[in-house]
Amino acid sequence: MSLSTNYSNLTAKLFSFILLLFTTTMLSQNVIVKVNNPNLKAVKGAQIYINGDPKGVTDKEGGLSIDWTTLGDATLLVVADGYEEQMLTVVKSELNSSLVIGLKPIEQSLDEIVITAGRKAENIATIPSSVTIIGQKEMEKQMNVTTDISTILSNLVPGLGSATNKGTSSGQTLRGRPLLVLIDGIPQSTPLMNGARDIRSIAPSAIERVEVIKGATAIYGNGSTGGIINYITKKNKGEQSFGGTTVLGTSFNPANSSGTMGYKVSQSFAGKYKKWNYSIGASLDYNGVQRDGEGLILGQTDGLSNTYQKNLFAQITYDINDYSSIRAFYNGYSSVQHARYISQTGKYGQTPTIGIAGTDPGEHAGTPHNHNMMLGYTNSDLFLGTQLDVTFYMNSFRSMNRYVEKGTAWYGPGQTRINSNKKGLRVNLNTPFVVFDMPSEVTYGVDWLNDVTDQDLTDGRVYIPKMDMINIAPYAQLKVDIIDNLIFKAGIRYENANVKVNDFNTIATGPNNEGSIFVQGGKIPYKTTLFNAGLRYNKYEVFNPFVSFSQGFAINELGRILRRAKESTLDQLETEPIITNNYEVGFSSRFSIFSFTGSYYVSTSKLGANLVDVGGYLVAQREPERVHGFEITGEAILSPQWTVGGSYAYVEGKAEFDDGSKVYLNGGRISPPKATAFVYYTPNDKLNLQLYWLYSGSRDRFEPNAQGKYKNSEGPVKDISLFNIASTYTLNKSWKFSVGIENLFNKTYYPVVSQYRALDADYIRGNGMQANLTMQYNF
Repeated sequence: MSLSTNYSNLTAKLFSFILLLFTTTMLSQNVIVKVNNPNLKAVKGAQIYINGDPKGVTDKEGGLSIDWTTLGDATLLVVADGYEEQMLTVVKSELNSSLVIGLKPIEQSLDEIVITAGRKAENIATIPSSVTIIGQKEMEKQMNVTTDISTILSNLVPGLGSATNKGTSSGQTLRGRPLLVLIDGIPQSTPLMNGARDIRSIAPSAIERVEVIKGATAIYGNGSTGGIINYITKKNKGEQSFGGTTVLGTSFNPANSSGTMGYKVSQSFAGKYKKWNYSIGASLDYNGVQRDGEGLILGQTDGLSNTYQKNLFAQITYDINDYSSIRAFYNGYSSVQHARYISQTGKYGQTPTIGIAGTDPGEHAGTPHNHNMMLGYTNSDLFLGTQLDVTFYMNSFRSMNRYVEKGTAWYGPGQTRINSNKKGLRVNLNTPFVVFDMPSEVTYGVDWLNDVTDQDLTDGRVYIPKMDMINIAPYAQLKVDIIDNLIFKAGIRYENANVKVNDFNTIATGPNNEGSIFVQGGKIPYKTTLFNAGLRYNKYEVFNPFVSFSQGFAINELGRILRRAKESTLDQLETEPIITNNYEVGFSSRFSIFSFTGSYYVSTSKLGANLVDVGGYLVAQREPERVHGFEITGEAILSPQWTVGGSYAYVEGKAEFDDGSKVYLNGGRISPPKATAFVYYTPNDKLNLQLYWLYSGSRDRFEPNAQGKYKNSEGPVKDISLFNIASTYTLNKSWKFSVGIENLFNKTYYPVVSQYRALDADYIRGNGMQANLTMQYNF
């Protein structure tokens, strides 16, 4: 073959290649799918499907490039959190180089989006666990009846123990285990020494919504073996530069009114100016004397008579650009009792402890202060579409117990207080990606927390020495859409904590330092790895099931162990943490006028934390535990005027000893069955009425001793049935009036905690009928 022939063949091949490349380029069709919201702003992270196949997620400009060369006419689906799904048929011959798609926000998206469960905004239908969301409208309805947040939550959250009608929330566990309370993600609980005042740590007037994650979860660290309650504070959402709300109200006992008059006043302002958003507010609530159904003044132990509840919050946000912002936040809260009465101790099971005129010489009991400060930065325009959230926070919390003339744990009179100071840093990132055509994302970061807690007496004696904990916890959480509407989640968290305790002496129980022992201090290490995994299938609203496994971590009230130390070194004390395994299966369902949820769970731990009565002292029982239960809720919108619904929750738990015997967990952990029901009637757009029924069942698990007395927290519980009613009349856009009545039929009863505690001093009746009148002005 000649050189000229080779040259001709090479030229022909080159020409053919160029022709093929030119033809392919000319025939290829790249389309930029652009996704916007109604304000024509880009929607980042929207998932694009073509004929059911995932093609990726939109970038920061709301765009995604798709090669349409091999595609014909197709069905395109766009899915984004907080927006209605958009499906359309695309005709290839009509395609241009770009395709713009507008999404509509879901009207109820606020009630559907959850932040707490995964540290990012996500739809409740994608979360493989039980979640209860209390929106602002429902919160306002409950506030027409009461401003006690622990009572509001007990009325609305299945699985949460019954309200105590006290300044403390002792026994108000979540699914039989301790819970972690947060305000905008800032921990309020004091797990190193639980003072049981964390639920009442903010005024409900400052709350926009409440997110309750039920079951063990380690995503926020120490203390959440039963779940999480996160109070989300109010933020400005409007476009006006200045507006606000004024609330005035009064409360009293209509049946026995002497001394029961109370009042509430709150003022809030909010607005937007250029790139600035602000929201500020203050409130003051005063409770008058509380009387039972017979008119007797309630016993004053941890009571709420003559209590002042104050709250001040302020937050400001600066939008640096469309993708980043800075937020500063403060919330200050106090709730103290200016008692005008002292308790006259009754007889358990026979006569109630009541209040009589008198004053205690100690300081006002309650929560003298709870300060929360936070500075946060958000940026959703980082590498690979990553979103960054950085938060620095500080919390200073003090709770004050009631003065006692003679203490059982120390010599002479005294009054104890718990002091807790926390500061922390959270770095959280979320990166979306696609793997094997499966839209995915990973949330990862690290938490740093310094928690310093102690308990002393106001006269200077140390009851529990200072416990200085530093905890560093890296974590990662993966989310994958395995197939259409089947969502898989799995995560890991490493807890690395050290608690430093200096040398100390236990408190004396007699004169001349009698009963005090010296304990050598040191560091107590806590290191463990926690896991979670879950699946949720959300294709059909009629049946949206999930299954999950999650672990929780808690340092078991270390302060209680230290103050009862019988050994001279920390190494000899039982300070092991509690690792809880939570197994759950559940579902949600919507069809026609009905909606339902249901779940069954089992919670186990190799070491327990049940407080049992040993010689008159509550001591932690460290045997293995198994708690199980179920919850159901239902609602039916019968017409535009009528809505009915209700819930039922059951929980049971036992501890197992080395010999195989099992004993029930006492009332401080396990609540009786609880049921609720409601009827909403809205005859027109101005008037609405709400009727609530609250029921707590009976529970009798323990036997009295030979003298007929029950141990602490093992008393039998009889059922309780109460009704509340409320009504609101909206005069116009500015004025709103409401009336609410708690304990409508003025029933005389003993709250659950008064019954199971089985102590004379705590045998206190519940509050009688209470009327609340409120006027609200919006401007």
